[in-house]
Amino acid sequence: ETVAYFLEQNVTVKVISGDNAATVGAIAAQAGVPMANAPVDARELPADVDELASAMTSANVFGRVTPTQKQQMVEALHLKQSTVAMTGDGVNDVLALKSADLGIAMGSGSGATRAVAQLVLLENKWSVMPSVVAEGRRVLGNIERVSDVFLTKTFYAILISLVTAIFAIEF
Repeated sequence: ETVAYFLEQNVTVKVISGDNAATVGAIAAQAGVPMANAPVDARELPADVDELASAMTSANVFGRVTPTQKQQMVEALHLKQSTVAMTGDGVNDVLALKSADLGIAMGSGSGATRAVAQLVLLENKWSVMPSVVAEGRRVLGNIERVSDVFLTKTFYAILISLVTAIFAIEF
């Protein structure tokens, strides 16, 4: 359900794992990740980040990925002007979590992973992510509304100050 939600929101879901590519592909297919039937073994990926960026657009599931490759994959997605959220639970995910725009750690993950993440899922449920996204959107909406009020107030204060100064009206 969570994967379906993100796909409806036009979010590209990629699975990047150190496990066997075929196993990762089978699990990703059960979760509903598009193109999961064609997992890529990361040992065959190019080392150059520009070439890696092209490879990242042609697949969604990657297996046998090293920690350095995970970080390079995040950088490759950034080259494609993507905003990247990375979820991880092990020490092997720390570099990628630090490079991502949003690092999300599982509560049961390693201490290092939890330390570098901006968000920790305490109950280890990725299914809470839609509600996290909804809360973030609500907060941003409130910030926009407050900004509008502040800008309007500032504009009127400047206007009243100018009128007072131009017409030499006692304030």
